[in-house]
Amino acid sequence: MAMEDNKIHLYCMPGMAASSSIFEYLNLPEETFVVHLLEWDIPTKGISFTDYAKKMSEKVKEDNVVLLGVSLGGLLVQEMVKYIQVKKVIIVSSVKSRFELPKRMLFARYTRIHKLLPTGLVNNVELIAKYAFGESVTKRLSLYERYLSVRDKGYIDWCIHELVNWKQEVPCDNLVHIHGEKDTVFPMRNIAHCIPVKNGTHTMIMHRAKWFNENLPTIILE
Repeated sequence: MAMEDNKIHLYCMPGMAASSSIFEYLNLPEETFVVHLLEWDIPTKGISFTDYAKKMSEKVKEDNVVLLGVSLGGLLVQEMVKYIQVKKVIIVSSVKSRFELPKRMLFARYTRIHKLLPTGLVNNVELIAKYAFGESVTKRLSLYERYLSVRDKGYIDWCIHELVNWKQEVPCDNLVHIHGEKDTVFPMRNIAHCIPVKNGTHTMIMHRAKWFNENLPTIILE
C-alpha cells in the first residue's frame, strides 16, 4: 500500500449529461497516476450547485488529489475545492469565472430563456448530445450516444440553470485551464489565461486524447 501512497490520484468529472466513458482514451503512466472516474447523479430537488459539489466531494477518498473537470464538470470541480484539499484543479473546455460565459448564456440568465428550452424531449438523443457536446452530432449520433449518461429532464434543466447562474468571479487557486481554439460552446475569445489546444473543439477530451496523454503528466506534475 505504501507504494500506492506516492501516486497522484486524479479524479475526472465529465460534462453535462455525459458519462465518464468520455475519458476512455485517457492513458496516463500507471506508476505515477491513479485515475478515478466520477459520474453525475440525479440532483435531489432544490439542491444548490455548491451542495451538490459537497456531496460529490465525499467520493474523493484521498488528500491532495488532482481534480479534472470537463465543461460543466469543470465548474463542479471548482466548487468541490471548497470541501476538499487538492493539489491542482484542471478544467477542460470550461470556464473559470462567470465573466467567461458567452453572452448568449448571460442573456439566458436575465430572460430566463433557458426555462423555455425543450428539454422535455429527453428521448431526443440528438438534442441532449447537442447540450452535452456542443455541436450538431446527427452524422455521428450513434458514436455520441454511448457517451451520454443522464437523460432526466429535471437534471438537464438543473444543469442549464446552474450554468447560466454560476456566480464565481475569481478563479480558484492552483487552477490550470486547457481550452480548444475551436470550442463553440465557450468561445476562445472570452477565455483568459489558458493552455490553448490547436484545432481543439468542445469534445477534444475524446478527439484529441493524444494531446492530453502527451501533456497532462507534465501539467499535473509541474
